[in-house]
Amino acid sequence: MGTLYGIDGALLERQYRNHLSGYLHWDQLTHAQDWLLFEKNIGAYVCIDEVALSRGELYTILTNKAAHGGKGSIIAIIKGTDVCTVSSVLLRLSRRRRYQVREITLDMAPNMEQIARSCFPAAKRVTDRFHVQKLAYEAVQEMRVKARWEALDEESTQIAYAKACGRIYHAPVFSNGDTRKQLLARSIYLLYKKESLWTQSQRERADILFKEYPEIKKGYYLAMRLGLIYHQCKFKDVALTRLARWYDEVDKSGFLAFGRVARSIQTHYLNIINFFEKRATNAAAESFNAKLKAFRAQFRGVKDKAFFLYRLTMLYA
Repeated sequence: MGTLYGIDGALLERQYRNHLSGYLHWDQLTHAQDWLLFEKNIGAYVCIDEVALSRGELYTILTNKAAHGGKGSIIAIIKGTDVCTVSSVLLRLSRRRRYQVREITLDMAPNMEQIARSCFPAAKRVTDRFHVQKLAYEAVQEMRVKARWEALDEESTQIAYAKACGRIYHAPVFSNGDTRKQLLARSIYLLYKKESLWTQSQRERADILFKEYPEIKKGYYLAMRLGLIYHQCKFKDVALTRLARWYDEVDKSGFLAFGRVARSIQTHYLNIINFFEKRATNAAAESFNAKLKAFRAQFRGVKDKAFFLYRLTMLYA
């Protein structure tokens, strides 16, 4: 714009910041880099999440679902994720407003649960389903990665042996053209997808993978069955029964990775089961985080945090 009108672009930017935007008269300027509160935006249904604002520096963001990611979405932006720090800021909100919150969705982070419990005691806490399912998918990937490292070690041994014998090593190839380590590396995406969504090449690769590694096959179907509980169950008591059966399957499998998943779910099961009342997720928070990152990308990063937050709140608070 500066080039178009024949003026200094840097000067125009400074003039806009200091005079035209109203930034210097912002009532929250003095504490903007540490916390921002917009009490008027509180609604009955809110979500809480963390986001990296700049250079990996985390901020806790509380948003109102009713705003659908538009004006009035931001309730609070607080630097850090520490329970005491975030809670001390949120407790500045009036008690009447905080008790208006009927439901708060969050991930499985213990600090977020403590914040929600202490600041919004009347709200029902709902753990986001996608974070629960992600744990199971990561357990399958852990099994795949472990098998891949074993395959790499075995191949290294075979190469060293062939070299010692004065021969050239040729890795065995499966029917789809993959070597063992390629098979395990290229299976990363199909293990995240439902079987019905596999392409023909993925189906062929999965058949070979599951034949060679039956434990990965069992882990994959354990993860898929957890997803089916969320997809098929409409009532809390039915979901609780299905989860109990899933725990039994995990115990019988003996997989350490899934044992950790089961223990995590057991720790948060009350919040997880609350999902089946209204099927509330934390998608609104994740969507808002994506908007924030896109807004940041437009300016190629954040040079002035306070001014960035001011512009953000002009759009979403």
